[in-house]
Formats: sequence, structure tokens, C-alpha cells
Amino acid sequence: MNPSQVTHQTNDTPPRFGLIIIGDEILSGKRADKHLPKVIELLKARGLQLDYAEYVGDAPERITAALRRAFDSGDVVFSTGGIGATPDDHTRQCAARALGLPLVLHPEAKTLIEQRMQNLAREQGRVYEPDASDNMHRLNMGVFPAGASIIPNPYNQIPGFSCGQIHFVPGFPVMAWPMIEWVLDTCYPALFQVQAWLEQSVIVFGAMEATLTPLMEQLERDHPGVKVFSLPSVDHPQFGRHIELGVKGAPDLVAPAYAALLTGLKPFDLKLGPELVHS
Repeated sequence: MNPSQVTHQTNDTPPRFGLIIIGDEILSGKRADKHLPKVIELLKARGLQLDYAEYVGDAPERITAALRRAFDSGDVVFSTGGIGATPDDHTRQCAARALGLPLVLHPEAKTLIEQRMQNLAREQGRVYEPDASDNMHRLNMGVFPAGASIIPNPYNQIPGFSCGQIHFVPGFPVMAWPMIEWVLDTCYPALFQVQAWLEQSVIVFGAMEATLTPLMEQLERDHPGVKVFSLPSVDHPQFGRHIELGVKGAPDLVAPAYAALLTGLKPFDLKLGPELVHS
């Protein structure tokens, strides 16, 4: 992570986590997005959560606008896709434009890309020609906004890059996911939740969310540190129309809050279904 990039986070406010998924192939349906559920999984494994996600096609002006918002946010944002060197890859250029910085060939990225090209030539029984036009073109994959730091790519050594808290990885899951893990484990271990997390809920039949809202608000007032959630469903294959009503947080805080939730539901004389626990 490049500490020279200024963010708007204060030391006592943990950053939010965002995801930008770039590519026409996702929006056209040619490929199904796999990044969103995986990033949620990677964050959850570290006690973190994704706060928002955005899909953007291969339109430079839209990519630039999305990245400008990300740089201004002070959030930790992962951007997937568009960092190659073909005409439909715009992310590197848009990142530089959003930051108002020039694009430069990163020296370490140059070395890694040259090593990759040498290895490919050796594997294919060819003589490595560094000045060949295709090899010169491949160096464009190491052209990043000035001051960027690299993200190692264990799959083929062609790196991604970071500008402050915005981290750019390829669109290929086999590359992107270990690179995102590396960023999390290298740059943000201090943010990992070390305490256990518990979610406890009950299926409620025959109620409207508006009716239960005062109870939910009272629970959050009475139990600081606990989040109350309501997940309505109208066509659940098992429960049909219902609301999953619950609380989540540290286990020692969840237990009394959940007991208060059940007590608070009694005056409504509602039919309750199974109780659910997730950790």
C-alpha cells in the first residue's frame, strides 16, 4: 500500500470495504460475476464485511468517475478487471486520470514482466527477444500511475497495483483472488476482528416490518454494540411469507439482546418458527 496517497479516514474510524467490478462481459451476461461472493467470503474469513459493490462497463468516463469516488472516499476498495494491455482495457489509464498523475513504467513490474516473458520463451523453445514488438507491448501491463506499488501475482507474475487504499487486480478469478488475499493479509491485519461474531435470529410469521420497527429500535438503544436485522421474504420455498428477525455482534452482547428480542415479540402474539444461529 502506498502511504503517500492521502485518504480521508481518521485513525479511530475503520475504513469501509468496497468492490468495483469492471468489464462489459459481466454486464452483457457473457460471463457471470464470481468476484462479489468471493470477496464477501474473503472478508468474512477475517471478521470484515463488504460495504458496497459497483459494476462498471468498459467505458473510460464511467471507470474514471467510479475510481475518483473511490479515491475520495477513504475506503479500502478492490477493483477487478481492465488492467491488461488490449484496447478494451482502460483501468490503468482511468486510475491515473482520476488521480491527476502520469502513467509510468514501474521498475519492479518491468522486471517481473521480463522474467515472465523469458520463462515463456524458454518453455516454448524460443529465443527471448526483449525488443520484439509483442514483448515491448507486454510491458504496458506494468505501466501504472506514478507512485503506485505492486501487488504480486502468484499465477503468472504479471503484477497488479495499489494507489493508496485502492487496489487493482485482473479480472481472472484465479489471479484476482489470491492477490486480494495478499493485500488483506499484508496491508490490513490490524483491522481483522479477533473476537468471535454471532448472529441469532428467529423466523416470524404474520408480521409486518413496520409493526416490528419500534421493537428493533428499542433493542439497539438498549444493547449498544449489537445490530438488529430484519430479512423479509415473500416466497421462501420452506417458510413462505415470513420475516427473519435477529441480532448480531459479539457473543456476550448477542445473548441478552436475543433474549430481549424474544421477550419483546410476546405481546404481538405472533407465530414463531425455527431459531437460527450463525457464527
